[in-house]
Amino acid sequence: MKKIKNSVTKAILRGEEKLDLLTFQLKNKLKLNRPLQIVTYRSYGTPERLYVKGRVLVDKGIRQSEENDTTWENLLNMYRRFESDEIPNARVQLCLQHQKHEITTDIEGYFVLNLHPEMPLHLEDIWHPIELELIDAPVNGFEPGIKETAYVLVPPPDAEYGIISDIDDTIVRTGATSLLQTGRNVLLNNAHSRIPFHGVSQFYKSLQLGRNGKRNNPFFYVSSSPWNNYDLLYHFLELNEIPEGPLLLRDFGIDENKLGHSDHMSHKYKEIENILITYPHLNFILIGDSGQQDAPIYHEVVKNHPGRIMAIYIRDVNIEKRTQAVTKLADELKAGGEVEMVLVKNTAAAAAHAAEHGFILTEEVKEVEKEAELDEENDPE
Repeated sequence: MKKIKNSVTKAILRGEEKLDLLTFQLKNKLKLNRPLQIVTYRSYGTPERLYVKGRVLVDKGIRQSEENDTTWENLLNMYRRFESDEIPNARVQLCLQHQKHEITTDIEGYFVLNLHPEMPLHLEDIWHPIELELIDAPVNGFEPGIKETAYVLVPPPDAEYGIISDIDDTIVRTGATSLLQTGRNVLLNNAHSRIPFHGVSQFYKSLQLGRNGKRNNPFFYVSSSPWNNYDLLYHFLELNEIPEGPLLLRDFGIDENKLGHSDHMSHKYKEIENILITYPHLNFILIGDSGQQDAPIYHEVVKNHPGRIMAIYIRDVNIEKRTQAVTKLADELKAGGEVEMVLVKNTAAAAAHAAEHGFILTEEVKEVEKEAELDEENDPE
C-alpha cells in the first residue's frame, strides 16, 4: 500500500512539474514572462551562518494596500498573489562582505542559500542587509539590473529569550475554525482591514523589551499561510506596530513530503525545531491559539527539547472541544513539571502571567490593558 501511495505521489509531482514547465515555455514564447522581480523573505541566522530565502517571479504589479481600497481591489490583489508566474533556473547573485555568491532558482522560482561570513558580523543591529541581483533568467528579452535587499535576523548575545508566534487567530482574526469565514477574511480584506486581537501590539513589544530594557528579544512568526501572502502579512505587522521578525510560511504547491501528512503540523514543528537548533543557548516563549494544532505541536516541542521552553500561551477560540483538548495537554505538562501551557481568553491575561513569572516588566501589564481597551473602542465589529 505504501509503495502504491509513493508511486501515485511521485506521478502527481511529475505531472505538476511538466505542467509548470509547459506553462512557462508558452508564456515565454508569448513574451509574457516579464517584467521580473526578486521577492525576498526576512530570514534568520547566526554570526557564523546566514540563511537567505527568496523567489524570482513575474512582477504582477501587486501594490501595497491603502486604507480606502475597495473589496474588488483586495480580491484582485489576492488573485495576482496566487496566480504567480515563477521563473525557474534564474541565477541570483548575493553579496556579503564584498564576497559574491550565486544560486539558481528551483522549478517554483525559489532560492535558498546558507552563507558563511568571512569575517565576524557586527551586532550593533539585529537585522543584517544582503544585496541581491538577478544576473540571468531564461526569459525572452531578459535585461539584467534587477536588484533587491534581503534582511537576516541575528539575535544579539544579550537577548534574554526568543518568541515564536503563530499568526492566524493568534495575532490577527481570521476565523480559522470556519472555512467560510477564513475565505472571506483572506480574500476580501487587506492589511488595513484585517483586525488584530486587542492589546497584541503592546504585549509583543513588552516581550521584545523583556526586563533588560534593550528591546532585543527576537521574534519568529511560524504560520501555515502560503508564501503568496507574505507581503500582506508583513504589511499587517508593520501597520499594527507588531515587532518585526522572520515570517516562516509554507509553499502553496504540491510537495512530496506533504501528501498524506498533516501539513500544518509537520511544517510548523519543523520550522520551530530548526529555530531551536539554530540557537541552542536561547530559550523561547511559544504563542498560539486553540483553533488548530498549535497546542499539540508545542507539546511535542517541549517533550523533544526539555528545558528550552519558558512558557506557552494559547488563545482560546471558544470551541469547547478544542478548549478541552488544550486543557488536557496543559495538565499533562503541569503534571510532568515541565512548563506551563496557559489557556487565555485575552491578551491581558497572557501579559499578567508573563509579568508574574518575570518575563516582562510589571508596569507593562497596565500598558497592555490600556491598549486593549483602546482597541476595543475602535473595533469596527
